[in-house]
Amino acid sequence: MKKLLTISTAALAVILMSLSTIAHHSITMFDRDKTVTVTGVVKEFQYTNPHSWLIVTVTDEDGKKVNWGFEAEGPSTLIRAGIKKKDFRPGTRITITGNPIRDGRKAAYWVKAVRLDDGKEFEPRQGFIPK
Repeated sequence: MKKLLTISTAALAVILMSLSTIAHHSITMFDRDKTVTVTGVVKEFQYTNPHSWLIVTVTDEDGKKVNWGFEAEGPSTLIRAGIKKKDFRPGTRITITGNPIRDGRKAAYWVKAVRLDDGKEFEPRQGFIPK
């Protein structure tokens, strides 16, 4: 009986951890029905797991500089999409489109970016492995 209880407890723990992992990787905080496009200069490319962030400094309508964060998947997915860290060095001028975060912060889920110096396009979702 004690062994069965231990196995049941372990199985429950695994299930709960799996649900937590699924929730962590959810992108429901972004509005997939809307897009936002900004033009600015790369401040930083956080090429990290589990999610990468491209931080872009944008001049708003009032002439103030504001930072926008664009989330993407980790480096392995970006590499499959042909996106390397060196593609977005600080100072790189880009136009970037994403699905905005629902709470109104200056953040979005990265859909497409275009480097303004050479017109090269980058789409992180091309790196997903089809199911």
